[in-house]
Amino acid sequence: MMNHPNTKGNPRNISVYLLIISYFVGEFIFPKYPTIYILKLLGILCLIISVFIFFSSFNLFKSYSENPLPNSQSKRLIKTGIYAYARNPIYISFILFHLSMFLVFENVMYFISSIGLSVWIHNYIVVKEEKYLKEKFGDEFIRYCDCVKRWLFF
Repeated sequence: MMNHPNTKGNPRNISVYLLIISYFVGEFIFPKYPTIYILKLLGILCLIISVFIFFSSFNLFKSYSENPLPNSQSKRLIKTGIYAYARNPIYISFILFHLSMFLVFENVMYFISSIGLSVWIHNYIVVKEEKYLKEKFGDEFIRYCDCVKRWLFF
């Protein structure tokens, strides 16, 4: 059995790099696509929600003395707080933040980066983390997966 997930990269760093690249490419290469005012307000609300989700998830990791990095060893499952509703709330917050940036700043690159980020996180982080957790925690993790959705709705 592995003592940590065999993941590739750090999602937080990848997310930040994508935000920076999306800004420059979207501002100086691609045209802006104006959105209606209500979508900008929705984007601001989603930005606030994404930050709240990130910090509440991160604080739960710290309260359980766990390391939130995906390639770190886990001592126990976190099944309380926001983790009772979604198995990957930190990753949801990253993707929601990118989508929100698209709505607020009308930069299509933020939308494209959110799609790329979600595909990368799912295939190279979540699948490998879940394989590791299934090996480490067995039936407890399987019961948790049966009760809690991976991405909030599916």
